[in-house]
Amino acid sequence: MDTLEILRSLAIIIISAKLFGIIARKLKAPQVAGEIVAGLLIGPSLFNLVTESDFLSGMAEIGVILLMFSAGLETDIDNLKKSGIKATVIACAGVSIPLILGTILYMCFYGFASPGTTTFTEAIFIGTILTATSVSITVQVLKELGKISTEVGTTIMSAAIIDDVIGIVVLTAVLGLKDPDANLALVCVKTAVFFILSLIVGIVIFKIMQKIDQRWPHTRRIPILGLTLAFIMAYVADKYFGVADITGAYVAGIILSSLDDSEYIDRKMDISSYMFFGPVFFASVGLQTNLRTIDVTIMAFSIAFVIVGLLGKVIGCGLVAKLLKYNNSDCLKIGVGMMTRGEVALIVAQRGLKAEIIDGRYFTAVIILIVVSSILTPIVLKAIYAADDACPKEEYSG
Repeated sequence: MDTLEILRSLAIIIISAKLFGIIARKLKAPQVAGEIVAGLLIGPSLFNLVTESDFLSGMAEIGVILLMFSAGLETDIDNLKKSGIKATVIACAGVSIPLILGTILYMCFYGFASPGTTTFTEAIFIGTILTATSVSITVQVLKELGKISTEVGTTIMSAAIIDDVIGIVVLTAVLGLKDPDANLALVCVKTAVFFILSLIVGIVIFKIMQKIDQRWPHTRRIPILGLTLAFIMAYVADKYFGVADITGAYVAGIILSSLDDSEYIDRKMDISSYMFFGPVFFASVGLQTNLRTIDVTIMAFSIAFVIVGLLGKVIGCGLVAKLLKYNNSDCLKIGVGMMTRGEVALIVAQRGLKAEIIDGRYFTAVIILIVVSSILTPIVLKAIYAADDACPKEEYSG
C-alpha cells in the first residue's frame, strides 16, 4: 500500500465515519454504530472504496489501545470500593451466564465439541464476546434519568466496570487457548502475576506521576507521560506475560485514574482518538465484515446471538441481585442496565478476528447486538423508572 493510497484511504475513512457518526447521533443511536456502518459501506460489503491493509490494521490497533486506556482513566475506584462485594458478585454472574449461554449457542449451530478442539475454542470465544458491558452507555442513561447516585445506580455502574475487568481477564485466557498445546493453568498464572506486578509497580508509578502532576499541573507533559505508560504497559503485557495488549493499556488507565489531572489526560487522549484513531478502528470493523458472504445460517445465528446476549445479562445479573435481597423492580433495573454492549464487545471481537479464532462474518451479530442493546436499554430503563415514580416503593438499602 503506497503513500498516496494510504492518504486516499484515510481521507475516505475519516470523513465517512464522522458523517455517519453524526447521523447516528441525530437518530439517538450510538455514534460508534454510525462509524461501523460507514466501514460497511466503504468496504467490501458495498462500494469497496477502501481495502484493509497492514497499515490500517496498525492504526486500528493503536485506536483500540487508546480506547482501553481512556476506559481505565474513567474508572471510578471509589465507586468500586463503595459497591464492594455485591457489585462483584453481580458482575461475575454478568460474565459467567452470557459466557456459558454464548458457548452453548455456538455449539447448537456448529456442533458440540470437547475442550482443546478448534470448535470449542471458537464457541467459548463467542461466549466471551457476550461478557462485556458498555460502561459509557450505561452511565449516560443513568445520568439522563438522574439515578446515577442511587444505590441501584451505583451498583449498576460498579458492576459494569468490574464486569469489563473480568471480561478482559477471560479474553486473555481464551486467547491463550488458541494454541492446542497451551497450558490453561500457566495462562492463568501468568495473568495473575501480571496483575500482581501491575498493582505493585502501579503504586510506585502513581506516586511518581502524582509528584510530577503537583509540580507541573495541567501541562502537556502529563498526558504525554500517560500515553507513554499506556504503550509500555500494552507492550509488556503482550510480550512478557502473554496478556492481551489492551489489558495492559486498561491497567495503565486505572493506575492514573486517581490523579488530579486524570480528566485532563483523558481529554487530550480523546482528541487523537476522536479525530483519527477511533474512526479508523470502528470503520475497520466494517471493513473486515463482508455482508455479501452472509448466508441464512449466519443471519439466524445473529438473531439468536442478540436474544441470548440480552437475556443473558438480564437473567444472570437480575437473579443474583434477587439473591442479594434487591426488590423485583431493582433486580430488573440492574439486569437491563447491564445488557448494553459497546466498544469493549467490538474490541473483544476484533481481537478474536486478529488471532484468527473467529471469522469476520460474526461481526454482523456483534454490530446488531450493540445497536439493539444501545437503543433498547434507555427505553426499557426509562419505562421501569417511570412505573416506579408512578407507584413509589421503598428502595433497597444494603
